[in-house]
Amino acid sequence: MKRRVSIGLAVVLVLAVVGVIIWGRGDGTASDVATVRGVIGSEKQAFFTDQRVVDAFARHGLKVEVDTAGSRQIATTVDLGKYAFAFPSSSPAAQKIQRDRKVTTVYTPFQSPMAVASFEPVVALLRANGVVHKGAGDYDVLDIAKYLDLAKAGTRWDQLPGNTAYPARKNVLVTTTDPRESNSAAMYLSIVSFVANGNAVVSAPDQEAKVLPSVAKLFLDQGYTQNSTEGPFEDYLSAGMGKTPLALIYESQFVDRVVRGDGSIRPDMRMLYTAPTVYSKHTLVPLTGDGDKVGQLLTTDPELGRLAATFGFRTTDPKLFAEVAAPAHVPADLVDAVEPPSFETLERLLDAVGKQY
Repeated sequence: MKRRVSIGLAVVLVLAVVGVIIWGRGDGTASDVATVRGVIGSEKQAFFTDQRVVDAFARHGLKVEVDTAGSRQIATTVDLGKYAFAFPSSSPAAQKIQRDRKVTTVYTPFQSPMAVASFEPVVALLRANGVVHKGAGDYDVLDIAKYLDLAKAGTRWDQLPGNTAYPARKNVLVTTTDPRESNSAAMYLSIVSFVANGNAVVSAPDQEAKVLPSVAKLFLDQGYTQNSTEGPFEDYLSAGMGKTPLALIYESQFVDRVVRGDGSIRPDMRMLYTAPTVYSKHTLVPLTGDGDKVGQLLTTDPELGRLAATFGFRTTDPKLFAEVAAPAHVPADLVDAVEPPSFETLERLLDAVGKQY
């Protein structure tokens, strides 16, 4: 009897071991998952650390771990030798990495246009003064040329005709991040330099010198600026119109909060698009085979695309983004969009602005 029990227990043990081995060989399980490290812009950290995204990669046999850095730093000072992919938030930075590392293929799985977060009383005031108008679709835009005229003249909010909604004794300025640190500030610089250069992309040293005084003033007159776009956006959400009447953001930040439905976007909050705007193109540069697989999955996998859309990113499938972002009532397309300058031109402009701090 004892012998039969022993044999029975042995069989159960063998079956258990075999089961563990078979389970361990299943798709996306611990024994099969390869760890892939990448360096990304901070705007995507919440996406990569979301458990749904972690699980989606695991089902493809990948455990993606990320470090964050500014797009400029990723392209210039970060040691990329220890990473399988680099994923800055701008195409100029990605192009520099691609050239330096002699990479032939890159991926742009999602992107986000630059926008301005504001409030209905401020939008109505700017509309009455001709600074805000309707874009090509049913959405409001901030006319950058007219905004630059106000900023150049040092116009205060309380000097705008008919202003009873926001009579603040401070200059009409969009709150941005620090141009020495943040990609969103670089995208803002791309927009305002285009308009200041007669609606043309800055591409030559004489053009840089021409636009520098006016664009530098837009940053310097703000005083202290934060180094991440989350900073001014959180101020906008929590401190309200008094502190931040106009905050430069990524469209994805606003859409993300609307899709969440967490109550942080209140009824009087509005999102303006700049006219023109620039798309912040999140471009992945693969540095190894596993890094290439991450880029392919982010670009083609429907599950990862849907998850990216829930974070407010415009994906390679416009219908997918439109479906997920429907509560935010964002336009399907923005006609008035321009390209940023080359990485080298943008770097010289940013350095020149930085030296004036």
